[in-house]
Amino acid sequence: MIPAILNELYKNFTGNDATEIAEMPSSGSNRRYFRLKGEHTLIGVVGTSVEENNAFIYMSAHFAQKGLPVPKVLICSDDHIAYLQEDLGDTILYNAIEKGRLTRVFGEEEKRLLVKTIRKLPDIQFAGADGMDFSHCYPAPAFNSRSIMWDLNYFKYCFLKATGLEFLEDKLEDDFQRLTDVLMRSSSATFMYRDFQSRNVMIKDDEPWFIDFQGGRKGPVYYDVASFLWQAKANFPDSLRQELLKEYIDALRKYQPVNEPYFHAQLHHFVLFRTLQVLGAYGFRGYFEKKPHFMQSVPFAIANLRELLKVPYPEYPYLSKVLTDLVNLKQFTDELQKRTLTVRVMSFAYKKGIPNDPSGNGGGYVFDCRAVNNPGKYERYKPYTGLDQPVIKFLEDDGEIFHFLENAYELVDAHVKRFMERGFTNMMVCFGCTGGQHRSVYSAQKMAEHINSKFNVKVELVHREQNIEQTFNAK
Repeated sequence: MIPAILNELYKNFTGNDATEIAEMPSSGSNRRYFRLKGEHTLIGVVGTSVEENNAFIYMSAHFAQKGLPVPKVLICSDDHIAYLQEDLGDTILYNAIEKGRLTRVFGEEEKRLLVKTIRKLPDIQFAGADGMDFSHCYPAPAFNSRSIMWDLNYFKYCFLKATGLEFLEDKLEDDFQRLTDVLMRSSSATFMYRDFQSRNVMIKDDEPWFIDFQGGRKGPVYYDVASFLWQAKANFPDSLRQELLKEYIDALRKYQPVNEPYFHAQLHHFVLFRTLQVLGAYGFRGYFEKKPHFMQSVPFAIANLRELLKVPYPEYPYLSKVLTDLVNLKQFTDELQKRTLTVRVMSFAYKKGIPNDPSGNGGGYVFDCRAVNNPGKYERYKPYTGLDQPVIKFLEDDGEIFHFLENAYELVDAHVKRFMERGFTNMMVCFGCTGGQHRSVYSAQKMAEHINSKFNVKVELVHREQNIEQTFNAK
């Protein structure tokens, strides 16, 4: 039945029947998409909500008139259940950055596409709002306190309750109201895309084009920035996120001055709100509708939430407590443990061989301590190790060890940071000296303490020749 409706539209538009009609993969909504081939290749859309369809049709025409890169709607059925639009091809930004998403190392080409996309956002928000009749928006014409509470309760009922976590609803609702008040102080006449993320950006002729904006409405600019940069499975490292945020702010200045400290402070609240809204959607689509794609996204959203909570939200004390309890649930910490970095630090004697890497990853750093002045050549230090005060005093009074370790810290710090960003689980750092007793033991001990303190990761310390082991757990 559906292909017949779409073929009728195709024939009315082109004058000929479509030679092929193939359904495309479904998204999170109930809208269905088809590719129709023949004299022209077009995309057919069938949606059960006439109001939602009308919102897209109106916005598409409005944005195109403003010169924004969106697909034009070419023909629509009388009942507005089905319509045909331009075909933008098959390259979704989400897929174009796949290598970066999987490795957390984004290449120059991937970064270039992301920069192009984020710099287009102010055009959509400001030029797109110019002359727009927001009464066409569905389901609401503007971002308001009611829609905020809808999303927060969506999170509460579809995700939070589904985890089995116990909480006091009255106290949670009090903080929901406080969050609503903070978000509403950012009222704006700009267009809020609402679902601005890499799955809704097509790449055509090396340029970003924008789709699925039918849920947009009048609203503040922060929401879309949060949606794009904190998209759960985009998996952006914080360094890239900050780089893209600078690009956005630079492009935003074309339309308005920017108070950067206030912008960052307010964005912090919108990122929290967007993360909760997304978890609500994942809960509904995953826990209730049993769609695996959404369940696979939950650990990424929880990881985002865990990072967010490292910067306190004192405005919402009870919500912060509930969210801290949430990210510490066993079902989420078990998943975290699978992707948490453990650094193995060892001291050893070269004459007994460089240690093997039990993780199977092939080693890591091996630092040679033998250029540092050796206390072991003096008889009075032979009973001691690098953990004992006489040896520690000798090495630190001599001073060479400080310069040696400063260089080692710089190399290892950069490595640990990248491994954490990429989700690697094992790293090895070894220090060798003549006997594996003094210089290497001191260095390995200091490195283990340094890594654990600076990065709060688990460190397994082994002084091989001394048969000493110590574990520094992440706090």
